[in-house]
Amino acid sequence: MDLFDALDDTAPCSEAICPGAVLLHGFARAQADALWSITQTVLATAPLRQMQTPGGHWMSVQTSSCGTAGWVSDELGYRYSTHDPLSGQRWPAIPAEFLQLARDAAAAGGFADFVPDACLINRYTPGARMSLHQDRNERDFGAPIVSLSLGVPAIFLFGGQQRSDKPRRYRLLHGDVVVWGGPARLAFHGVAPLALGDHPLSGDARINLTFRKAL
Repeated sequence: MDLFDALDDTAPCSEAICPGAVLLHGFARAQADALWSITQTVLATAPLRQMQTPGGHWMSVQTSSCGTAGWVSDELGYRYSTHDPLSGQRWPAIPAEFLQLARDAAAAGGFADFVPDACLINRYTPGARMSLHQDRNERDFGAPIVSLSLGVPAIFLFGGQQRSDKPRRYRLLHGDVVVWGGPARLAFHGVAPLALGDHPLSGDARINLTFRKAL
């Protein structure tokens, strides 16, 4: 067991990343297994899929959504849609347990009264990554981003306001939550290629739930 894995046995604590951004170690650890199960129920209605970037490349992560709006990407660009393009139906509603977690984490991060209307679900397998990017498709940048990690550990990259700013690296474990908003809302961030790992629930995969106010 290394130092990071040992955090699984420690009390939840917070780690400041920069003004407006905080890593809440173990914040959702107690309910993480239940949140994983609820995620699988959501995905039974809106299955994971690989999306294509506007440039024609296939994303290495598998993606789905729940909420009033879901995030989609294709040759037309990045955007939110009220309907799942695979089924033509509205995205599943955000489960009450997800909403409570997002609101509680946002408040712990200094952002009270957060009510997300979109939850992006990303599944990473070994080698999958997310390049540095800003979340700019939302209409209101005044609301924070709340990001929950489930499954095997991942290296979260958090940079500055310019893509060229060197990102800091944070290892995220099952039940960790990152919250950023205010002066950090448009910070570049991403996920390094997922390393080989094993988790009792997810096997070699990681699920990331990202809550946003999109509309």
